[in-house]
Amino acid sequence: MKLWGGRFSKETDALVEAFNASIGFDRRLYEEDIRGSMAHCRMLAACGIIEQAEADAIIAGLAEIREEIAAGKMEFTAALEDIHMHIEKRLIDKIGPVGGKLHTGRSRNDQVALDLHMYVKKEILATVALIKNLQAVLVEVAEKHHDAVMPGYTHLQRAQPVLFAHHLLAYFWQLERDRERFLDAYKRADWMPLGAGALAGTTFPVNREMVAEELEFATLYENSMDAVSDRDFIVEFLANAAILMMHLSRLSEDLILWNSQEFGFVILDDAFTTGSSIMPQKKNPDVAELVRGKTGRVYGHLMGLLTVLKGLPLTYNKDLQEDKEGLFDTVDTIKICLQLYAAMLRTLQVDKERMYAAVAGDFASATDLADYLVRKGLPFREAHAVVGKLVGKCVAQGRRLVDLTVAELQEASPFFGPEALELLPPENCVAARTSRGGTAAEAVEKQLQKAREILAQD
Repeated sequence: MKLWGGRFSKETDALVEAFNASIGFDRRLYEEDIRGSMAHCRMLAACGIIEQAEADAIIAGLAEIREEIAAGKMEFTAALEDIHMHIEKRLIDKIGPVGGKLHTGRSRNDQVALDLHMYVKKEILATVALIKNLQAVLVEVAEKHHDAVMPGYTHLQRAQPVLFAHHLLAYFWQLERDRERFLDAYKRADWMPLGAGALAGTTFPVNREMVAEELEFATLYENSMDAVSDRDFIVEFLANAAILMMHLSRLSEDLILWNSQEFGFVILDDAFTTGSSIMPQKKNPDVAELVRGKTGRVYGHLMGLLTVLKGLPLTYNKDLQEDKEGLFDTVDTIKICLQLYAAMLRTLQVDKERMYAAVAGDFASATDLADYLVRKGLPFREAHAVVGKLVGKCVAQGRRLVDLTVAELQEASPFFGPEALELLPPENCVAARTSRGGTAAEAVEKQLQKAREILAQD
């Protein structure tokens, strides 16, 4: 007999039973479900709704069930649908009919909402810690290779020289915004729905504030219909996860390019690459590629839940059961990606000579020559045209800007002096960009100092 089966005269069709059940995935909420049930039970006793002795028996039984599930001793069946019914049925089996009093003053609608709020709060904090760890690794690698000069790119074409550390720190700040987004989302997850009942509240004199205090919630839902139907906090988590994965995917793309033989800027450690079943020489950047690929998976979970929610009338609908699998998979995905990236970057080998050779053999100092002419009084557009013609000349002759003589520079513009040649080495181009947020060593050191200060915060 199902715990809700009183008004039914026929057994549930076996296929419907399997289709309807969520125990295959929501069992991972057992800790939140039991913790929430214990708090609810204590409140029922404190409000005189059940006897204290009954509450003590229920709480003791729940503690035993938690240990059974943790030890893998609980048997799960589609007949009991979800984790809530499994725990309640097991409780009644253990302590008798008094176990049925636990559900007084609540519904599975506000119960599952509570579980999900607690779960998302927990996973936000875990995600934030992993993001911060990856940020620390980025700072570590940037400090280790503080003097490496490489090409900076726009349109995947070499643009201007930058420090490798400067490039890495761009990802530090992207991750910092990710971390802030998750922490801000914690505020919306920190709303307590229990006490809303199925949708309209409860006739019992419950104390929602007591439950919220025990479960460390900052805010109560003020509307019972909102409480059981809201999944905004999950959408927000998924949206933040999608942005995080987008940043990791862009980092993956950089690493995949840099690790290729065409670039040769970095070497990924053997522990984070794989080989080919047919080509013995291959060393493939599978971790970076999988992170890039799993980004689409996380995007899909976000769009999936938004699509589920867009047409639902208030309040609870069975469609909301679809909120969990995408959430759980997203949590698992972003956590392993963050863990792998921290370990992979820490073992990264950097070929400073290959990086420098790439940037020394192009026209990346062209902007510096134009800026030089501007400082001499030439309007920037005219300066741009002068240097553009010099670049065109070099391309036609198979030369570099550093190969030009002072006479050739002055032929292009009388504003050029001999000191203009000092602008051409890549390291001088880098050193000249001292503006806040620039790539000069002193500016990058200021970035690193700010990054260290952020990492030092609790």
